[in-house]
Amino acid sequence: MGTVALGLPWAVLLLPVLACGVRADELLSAEPAPGQCRRCCAPGELPPSAPVPYVVPEVRPYINITILKGDKGERGPPGAAGPSGREGARGERGAQGAKGARGPAGRPGPPCRARYAAFSVGRKAGLHSGDGFQALHFDTVFANPDGHFDMPAGQFVAPLRGLYFFSLNVHSWNFKETYVHVVHNEEAAVILYAQPSDRSIMQSQSVMLALARGDRVWVRLFKRERDNAVYSDDVDTYITFSGHLVKPEDEDEGEGD
Repeated sequence: MGTVALGLPWAVLLLPVLACGVRADELLSAEPAPGQCRRCCAPGELPPSAPVPYVVPEVRPYINITILKGDKGERGPPGAAGPSGREGARGERGAQGAKGARGPAGRPGPPCRARYAAFSVGRKAGLHSGDGFQALHFDTVFANPDGHFDMPAGQFVAPLRGLYFFSLNVHSWNFKETYVHVVHNEEAAVILYAQPSDRSIMQSQSVMLALARGDRVWVRLFKRERDNAVYSDDVDTYITFSGHLVKPEDEDEGEGD
């Protein structure tokens, strides 16, 4: 009995027949029953009039990648700064803010400079002139708060540069001339003079001087053709010399107070 080679499709179809004891060649050579189709082509071929089988196109699944979101990555390093933009228009003034808290106290400032000077001294003893100039010394202090009047020297020493006012009062001696200078350093600034008289009188002189720091102001008697003198006694003070700073001025560069 010959063996007929069958294709895989026919083999699948003939498996039930073979299982029932029917040979494949008999099945192929058997006449079809009335109304049934008869085989007219070789295995694996389609009859010329058979329709082309419909091939189902391959369908690939669509994946929406927008929903596939991973975890947030780490922050990258900052990039280089870009160029500066144009300066914007000036904005309106904002509302005043709330008052801030009080700050701590600052450090103490430098010591205050003394901006005053004053003195007032007197003499309780009379004085007669000698040869030439004779300085008038004082033995009574009415006011000398900072010691600017040098009592042993009988001179006021200016502590600051500025304008000072001075006043001198003396009592003349009977029948004697009174000739007294107010001296700025070594130069006579003003004179107090009284002619000889049988009656002694009070005389006064005042002056305002512009002094530099360290300048000296003092009083002296001067003998001319006749003796001159000033009077005072131990009971009353007839001779007084006073002065004070009127207007201080800034020191020159490099000078201290």
